[in-house]
Amino acid sequence: MALGRPQWGAVRARIAELAPTLPAVPLGEVELHLPFEVADYTDFYSSEHHATQVGRILRPERPGLQPNWKHLPIGYHGRSATVVVSGTRSNGPPASSARASSGPPGGWTSRPRWVSWWACRAGAIGPADFAEHVFGVVLVNDWSARDIQAFEYQPLGPFLGKSFATSVSPWVVRSRPCPARSCRRRRRTRSRRSTCGPRATAWDLSLTVEWNGTVVSSPPFAQMYWTPAQQLAHLTVNGASVRTGDLYASGTVSGPNRAQAGSFLELTWNGAEPVELGDGSVRGFLEDGDTVTISATAPGPDGEPLGLGSVTGTVCR
Repeated sequence: MALGRPQWGAVRARIAELAPTLPAVPLGEVELHLPFEVADYTDFYSSEHHATQVGRILRPERPGLQPNWKHLPIGYHGRSATVVVSGTRSNGPPASSARASSGPPGGWTSRPRWVSWWACRAGAIGPADFAEHVFGVVLVNDWSARDIQAFEYQPLGPFLGKSFATSVSPWVVRSRPCPARSCRRRRRTRSRRSTCGPRATAWDLSLTVEWNGTVVSSPPFAQMYWTPAQQLAHLTVNGASVRTGDLYASGTVSGPNRAQAGSFLELTWNGAEPVELGDGSVRGFLEDGDTVTISATAPGPDGEPLGLGSVTGTVCR
């Protein structure tokens, strides 16, 4: 990753050359690990639909979308030490109902958010340099204890509500430079270094979310307001640099309707509208033993879907 794009291409070409001669090993016979050592981890908040709907849930007395949201990509710095590979059981905080927002929470109920992510190479980065620094794409489930988050984020940001586990897929899909992109008109922002200009990259990923084997959502990634290039530029706009192995996330992916809700907070409207799963069980929040899987595909160069694999996690307290 540190050697840069020319070496990435050379290694990829050599692997493609050798692949037909190598024996295939069934996935069930191997143990998958983190695809790279995570240096730093940053989570953005780039879906306008998600930000608006969560704002309506957590701040019903105020407008869903805050005035600053469309001026710059909002994000927070997470804990790289708790990034785990797909299939790892998520040891979340103990489950119980949150108390009223005026008092401290009585416990935590994990509620996941669905995201697609990128790994990047060292150096301060402008929007035009995105393809030279971004190594590839992974899928991420940034698990959230929303009741703790709702209580602790005032006046700062997420802390214990998001620090216990972040699951990533074991596959990094190399960008060459963007295998899943389509260009579309993008609004200009006031932060000149944080914008990709009048045209920007919109990654056309098809996401599927399963709750205990039942498909409950299909969020549209192409509708994300802030692009990966804008996010990366904003991450370094104040002089902050990145390191090889940095992981940064788009944030929860959501669409305008319930079938496209990217977080269970939205899907169940904070538990008020539970969903029925395929086995007849009803869920407002995640329970012990529940399994969540996010998978994704992108348009391939020949028109065939390009698989991005999946990321799976099981709640275990």
